[in-house]
Amino acid sequence: MAACCPSRVGEGVWLGVSSPIPHQDFPANKFASKSVLSLKGRGFSLSWLHPLQFINLLCTSRSMTDIILYDYWRSSASYRVRIALNLKGIAYKSASTNLLDDSTKQANYIARNPQGFIPMLHIDGQDLTQSLAIIDYLDATHPEPPMVSSDPLERSRTLAQALVVAADIHPVNNLRIMKYLKNEMGQDQEAINIWYRNWVSEGFKALEAMAPEDGFFGGDTPNLADVCLVPQMYNGRRFETDMTAFPKLVRIDAACNQLEAFQKAAPEAVKDQS
Repeated sequence: MAACCPSRVGEGVWLGVSSPIPHQDFPANKFASKSVLSLKGRGFSLSWLHPLQFINLLCTSRSMTDIILYDYWRSSASYRVRIALNLKGIAYKSASTNLLDDSTKQANYIARNPQGFIPMLHIDGQDLTQSLAIIDYLDATHPEPPMVSSDPLERSRTLAQALVVAADIHPVNNLRIMKYLKNEMGQDQEAINIWYRNWVSEGFKALEAMAPEDGFFGGDTPNLADVCLVPQMYNGRRFETDMTAFPKLVRIDAACNQLEAFQKAAPEAVKDQS
């Protein structure tokens, strides 16, 4: 059995092991000192593991009660899951990855997550993918506070609001789409930014019409629609989307960001912890 500590998926790690683990020889890097375990005198040896080997071993080397989020600090889908975990008071460990270097496209990760996307949540001995599916599982297993209502009509409305972001805005604006626009279609950054702002604005027009005059989308407490809104507002501002036409969304976003669960899930908060 291995004793290990979470690290960035995009970096190598030291793993203390009580029995040999096949590994390739990779040079140590400047991050190694962060991940070395003090295991001298306990019958352990130290092996240097490539990050992808670390991904493959991380879950099997821990108990099934550990919850591990494979995450990227600026991913809006990961941001949704972080918010939901925090709202429900579920402690988890983060295995940070870097979407910019295609770490999640390597074979060991693809074997567990065929799409090679993040987030992936390891929970109850299982690997869960797709942010809304992950949150649905959390809602079923940790029902308080609920992300969707038990009332069928209210549930349907909340899902429709959440899907404006998750199914309409986000899919045409995520990193792989923008890379394609640049690398395959030859678009410059300003053209890509215009593309991004267009689809955010189109989606937000509809969501603004659906938004309540007071409170959250969830009423007195945030629900799934709020959880989806806040990361998209964050990214909309990154790309300088004009928010003046969406006062209700701006108000809801500000109210959510007064809550500790949202603050602790914010990209800058988790980047500092990476």
